[in-house]
Amino acid sequence: MEKIRHDLRLSETISPFGVGAIVDVRGESLMAPDTSWWDKKFAHEISCERLMARLGAGVLRQPPAHADRAAKETPALPYWRFPAWRFCERCDKLSKLTGRSKGKWSNTCDCGGALVPMRYVAVCEKGSHIQDINWFQWAHRGRAARLNEAVRFCRDYKALRFRKLATRGEGLAALVVKCHGCGNERSLAELVTKGALHRDGIRCAGRQPWEPEASVKKPCPYELVAVQRGATGNYMAERISALDIPEERPQSAETADKIRGHMLFGKVVTDNGGPQSEVLAQLIADDIGVTAETVLGVAAGEDNPASELLLDLKDGEWAAFLKKLDQGRDRTGSDFVVDGRSLEGLTGPQSLLAKISGIGQVRRVREVRALRGFRRHDAEAKLINADLGADKSYRPTYPAIELFGEGIFLRFDEEKLAAWEAQPEVEARASILKTRRGDSPWAGRLDVPEPRYIALHTLAHLLIRRLAFASGYASASLQERIYANSDRTDKTAGILIYTAAGDAQGTLGGLVRLGDPKKLIPLLVAALDDADFCSNDPVCIESDRQGASQLNLSACHGCSLVSETSCETGNRLLDRQLVLGGSDVRGLLDDVLADVRRPR
Repeated sequence: MEKIRHDLRLSETISPFGVGAIVDVRGESLMAPDTSWWDKKFAHEISCERLMARLGAGVLRQPPAHADRAAKETPALPYWRFPAWRFCERCDKLSKLTGRSKGKWSNTCDCGGALVPMRYVAVCEKGSHIQDINWFQWAHRGRAARLNEAVRFCRDYKALRFRKLATRGEGLAALVVKCHGCGNERSLAELVTKGALHRDGIRCAGRQPWEPEASVKKPCPYELVAVQRGATGNYMAERISALDIPEERPQSAETADKIRGHMLFGKVVTDNGGPQSEVLAQLIADDIGVTAETVLGVAAGEDNPASELLLDLKDGEWAAFLKKLDQGRDRTGSDFVVDGRSLEGLTGPQSLLAKISGIGQVRRVREVRALRGFRRHDAEAKLINADLGADKSYRPTYPAIELFGEGIFLRFDEEKLAAWEAQPEVEARASILKTRRGDSPWAGRLDVPEPRYIALHTLAHLLIRRLAFASGYASASLQERIYANSDRTDKTAGILIYTAAGDAQGTLGGLVRLGDPKKLIPLLVAALDDADFCSNDPVCIESDRQGASQLNLSACHGCSLVSETSCETGNRLLDRQLVLGGSDVRGLLDDVLADVRRPR
């Protein structure tokens, strides 16, 4: 284990090169170990009470990385060489041996050739473990080993070679591991068949490459699969982010407190659904200005919100944004500054203005992103925590970064949105994605694709694509946050678009400037106009099976998709028809372009 001093953006230490990920640095293949290996004096603690309240016990620390010239005392992340098996590009020698040159690990063969990492590694199917393939063991297994004792008992460890045979074409059959001691050879075509490693007696070690053998308490029961070293499924990070805002209590929580504080509430609870409780509930409802059903719901404990981590975070953020919108110009000097803007007297298509109930110019916002852990090979595999050290149970360390940025907040009219999504054809369109989400073993972690979520999510993508031309930010530097849920006690309907790569571009002011309603409304119209015609139409607009796991309907790279790092769901749950309308369904904003294009 050595510290590699190499330029690495701070945001990359969370994703895609976080704990457990393979990263190529200066021709070497390396893997970042868990946070217990960090030098904590260079990993300063990050404070975010909202995020830690949801994560539980632990501490957020910024990775000790750098992105400038390195010196002797420059903070650096440790890396583990993986895979350890490499072959020489000059003499084809295959081994896991390495040397030292001038006190550092050498990546050069004895013959002077550069060592190249083997392209295949072994990943556990469900345990999220990864390990080297023991190429000497594998080369002496298979059919030849069962027929020839010389192969089975060969111990010539320095005679292994990895070669490409031009006579066999360009496939895996042309890539051969050969032992010159016993003469046996096997092609990589035998490696990728189902159950190949299991048949050769190669079992899962039950640990990560940097963990010692003593850390394994019980053997892993799952089989190994040979996969390419750079396969995207080898590392699936589970991140969570929170906006550091003065969290406000949702309106429903404040109403529930008023109900509980009423002098008659105790008798409603005591009657426990009897005839007297209905009469008393109506009296309380008349005093406070709510419905009797709301009072009875609080008495029954139905006001408690669902326990989903991200939805719980968004509830507090939504309430804070609504409070800022009502206050107008924000003159506070905190890390959360939002100017609420009014739409009164604004000229533009009324079909669009009527559906927007508030705009906020987010002049300053602080976001904290943390890495909870990762999975390998299968989205349903075991979650490996970012901290595997001795403190992982009572005080784990989560890698985290903080970003300061700006943004635009849009609130939509709840009444008009609810009326639109109640249409049978709209519900039927959204139910296609709901069914596929339910059928997928991993998609349950995505938001529920109800009509409002799909429409606002797609609109956020269209606006990001348009803002990339006008804001001065690249589209990959913009991030979305969708507030669209009708199952919560406080229904949400809004989108936030904010800068997401503050360590690279900073806060330039170009985004918040476009949050002025006089500039934002034309940008929204332009975004809808861009999406009205896709270069892949009519295939795209008529399609209902696009994207990863077919979790998109009418949405493709030509019209709606953005950088996956900018999207909450990795470019899934999108549909242009629920925004602009289609032959069988009315879109949320399907009459906006008609209003704009109508002759005056």
